[in-house]
Amino acid sequence: MKEHRLELADIFRTHQEDFLARWNPVLSRQQKRALRDIRDCRTAVLGGHLQQCDRCGHRVILYNSCRNRHCPKCQATARARWLAQRQAELLPVPYFHVVFTLPQQIGRLALQNAKTIYNILFRAASRTLLETAADPRLLGASIGFLAVLHTWGQNLHLHPHLHCVVPGGGISPDGSRWIACPKSSFFLPVRVLSHRFRKKFLRQLGQAFRQGTLRLSGNLRPLAEPAAFQLLCEQAAQIEWVVHVKPPFGGPQRVLKYLARYTHRVAISNHRLRSLEQGRVTFDWKDYAHRSRTQPMTLDAVEFIRRFLLHVLPSGMVRIRQFGFLANRVRQPKLEQCRTLLAVRPPTTSIGSDSSADPNLPDAHACPVCKRGRLIVIELLTAQPTVIQDTS
Repeated sequence: MKEHRLELADIFRTHQEDFLARWNPVLSRQQKRALRDIRDCRTAVLGGHLQQCDRCGHRVILYNSCRNRHCPKCQATARARWLAQRQAELLPVPYFHVVFTLPQQIGRLALQNAKTIYNILFRAASRTLLETAADPRLLGASIGFLAVLHTWGQNLHLHPHLHCVVPGGGISPDGSRWIACPKSSFFLPVRVLSHRFRKKFLRQLGQAFRQGTLRLSGNLRPLAEPAAFQLLCEQAAQIEWVVHVKPPFGGPQRVLKYLARYTHRVAISNHRLRSLEQGRVTFDWKDYAHRSRTQPMTLDAVEFIRRFLLHVLPSGMVRIRQFGFLANRVRQPKLEQCRTLLAVRPPTTSIGSDSSADPNLPDAHACPVCKRGRLIVIELLTAQPTVIQDTS
């Protein structure tokens, strides 16, 4: 019998009451739901079904998943389906990884204004890439790319940033040719991207403040004064904003491997958890300030849960978006145009395919005992009431 490995759900179940006693009044509906869903995922609380092998008679109980997008146990199927769709969109060109990061003094505004700040981040970064690439002094082309929002650092503090995967080239203004990057190792000037990104973000942030759409209370209350907010923006305009362009991937299939790691990631995965002892959680984290060295970090369990829930997104917030010639409304015809200009054949898999097959995932219906039979559902198990009081 396998030894049980520590999971996020174990921490939630053990310390939920202590956490809610302190933080329940300030939790959003989405945070309460994530806490409840992750706690109950794949337990009798959600119900399930009894399966039996059609050859050897082996029986197994499988409990239902919560399917919450913040749950570390519920991302494999969604990731496989999404990747199958993206595979049909890859082009035979170099791909670049561009990361846009908000400075700490600006990122903290997302604590009370998550949807507003993250939407501004998407708009500022996407317009920076599209307009800079269209500049005839640089690339002079219409590009397309995918952007994934991450809000966490390795220590679970708030650290909003966008991971963008960008094909190395684009469509000429007249649509007659594909314009490739001047060098396979060069995309767009980092300093230009950084300055334009900072300018666009601060301009939109100022507009949001003047329109009264920002919530500034508690520790952020002093910023509600126009002079104080203006000073914040002026100080942010004087520092360098981090835009990092990584070397190109080895090829389209390497891009898929990268996307598999980043697109459906949650703030912390179960494999990083080490122990839960005497009300303290120990987990692995990479210290990027010291050559990405992996080392343990220990937090009070209540503080650990608080940090995790900082990264629960507001309802309706889309964290994977596509822009330019990959934007939803133009993707199919624009990709056909790109392939024509690149003189490559269209993929055999339809872009709209909903296949969730992944060769790296085990067959969920194969019998784990005889290896030859198939597991068949013979009984549905009704959901059981939760033992811990639901406060949402």
